[in-house]
Amino acid sequence: MSEDLHVVEGSKTEQYRGLIPQIKGLLTGESDLIANLANVTAALKEQFQWLWVGFYLVKEDELVLGPFQGPIACTRIKRGRGVCGTSWQQKKTVIVPDVEKFPGHIACSGLSKSEIVVPVIQKDAVVAVLDVDSERYDLFDTTDQKYLEQIVDLIKF
Repeated sequence: MSEDLHVVEGSKTEQYRGLIPQIKGLLTGESDLIANLANVTAALKEQFQWLWVGFYLVKEDELVLGPFQGPIACTRIKRGRGVCGTSWQQKKTVIVPDVEKFPGHIACSGLSKSEIVVPVIQKDAVVAVLDVDSERYDLFDTTDQKYLEQIVDLIKF
């Protein structure tokens, strides 16, 4: 596939439905994990213009920063700490409308107001998390959860 991304206009659902086939095209035929994670983050950032989009990879007893788009980020996160560590520990997507109200939130950027973290689960184990931050409060919802979970399911670790 061409590396050009067609930014889709319309509702959030229409944007995801237009983006997912493009992400599938980016992933098809490419076996390198880092390249695929990098392209997924770039596609999401370009489509939605979120503050920060990236992956943290499970390495032993912590999450380690992987490919991302946005401001400099925290490098390592322990299981159960912050939104990312909580998603990893609970093996479920965590949506946070206001990061200041999330107990133990790790503030990598003071610009972040809301967040969604989606675990990447393979063979019943979390191997990574997709972390997305917005400069707007209450931006993420179950529509984001549904489609971001579909997107992480496309990635082969």
